[in-house]
Amino acid sequence: MNVEDCFEIGYITKTRGLKGEVQVSFTFDEPEKLKINSVLVEINNKLVPFFVSNYKIPMPLIGYFNFEDIDHIDKAQAITKKKIYLLNKFKPKKKKGEFLFTDLIGFTASDQQSGDLGEILEVREYPQQFLATINYKGNEVLIPLNEAFILEIDIPNKKINFDLPDGLLDLYSE
Repeated sequence: MNVEDCFEIGYITKTRGLKGEVQVSFTFDEPEKLKINSVLVEINNKLVPFFVSNYKIPMPLIGYFNFEDIDHIDKAQAITKKKIYLLNKFKPKKKKGEFLFTDLIGFTASDQQSGDLGEILEVREYPQQFLATINYKGNEVLIPLNEAFILEIDIPNKKINFDLPDGLLDLYSE
C-alpha cells in the first residue's frame, strides 16, 4: 500500500482517557461525509491498517476514535502525532464543477512581479485561511490563498497567477 493510493484525512493529535481513545484533527474538509470502517496510519513511513470500532465528530474538524486492539492509553500513545489516511476509493465524489483550494496541488504558481514561483506542493487549511506551500529558490514558502492575491486560476493548464504583496517572498529569502 502506497501513500499515492490514499488521501490524508487528518492526524492523531493525542490520547483521550485511559481506554485507548484518540483525538483526530481532520485535514479533510468535510469529515462528516466520510464512511470510516478502517484507517491507515503512517508509522515509520509505512501505512498500517487499523480497524475503527467507533468514532464521533463532536466539533468541526475534530473527531474521537476507538480502534480495535487499542484498549489502553499506552497503546494509543504509540500512534499519536501520526497521519491517517483512507484509500482513494473511499474519497467522496465532488459535485460537478466544484473546485476546492486543495485541488491546486500540482498547479504552477506565478506572481505578477516575480514570475514563476514553482509548483504548489501542499495546501494547508487553517481556521482563518488556506495556505499554499511552494518550494521557491530552495525555501519553503507559504502563500495565502486569499481572493485579494489571486488574479487568475487557469484550471485546464494547471496554473494560478498571484499579485502578492510587496516583501512577502523576501521574508523567506533572508
